[in-house]
Amino acid sequence: MILRAAKILLVLCAGLLGLVSGFDNIFDYDTNFEVVRHVASMDTTNADAAMMARAIRSDTLHRLIYAGVIATELAYGALCLYGALRLFGARRDDSARFEAAKDYAIGGLALGFALYFFGFMIIGGEWLQMWRSLDWNFQQPAFRFIGCLGFILIFLAMPEPADGARR
Repeated sequence: MILRAAKILLVLCAGLLGLVSGFDNIFDYDTNFEVVRHVASMDTTNADAAMMARAIRSDTLHRLIYAGVIATELAYGALCLYGALRLFGARRDDSARFEAAKDYAIGGLALGFALYFFGFMIIGGEWLQMWRSLDWNFQQPAFRFIGCLGFILIFLAMPEPADGARR
């Protein structure tokens, strides 16, 4: 039972992380919008002309990218919270039912992982050369999110012990 409680708690925490991050980006819009704007425009990377061809200079596109980040944070947060609720409801059920209750939580964790891995590490970090910027390199914070969400995803995906071996 302790493994199930730990899985539920960690999925709940991941959901709160997504919702708090998303709402922070709404209520304090300008702070992280500056990150998106600088990373997308590549204005502090000192990259050569070939790389600078990737820069996105449109304010409208910057705002759409940021809206996508916020929407994804809220979506993965909501999926994780709903997943934690489903897991909580199945906590005393047999292992097959508890396994079946993992779907929304796994979906939310995978979505959050994809946001930070694809959006921040691949697109921001490599495609837009964020790593070159001294002021706007947010790969380390993104990696912390990737590590946390990835760990919880792996832990949650671990199969439940057989019903007779439940701890």
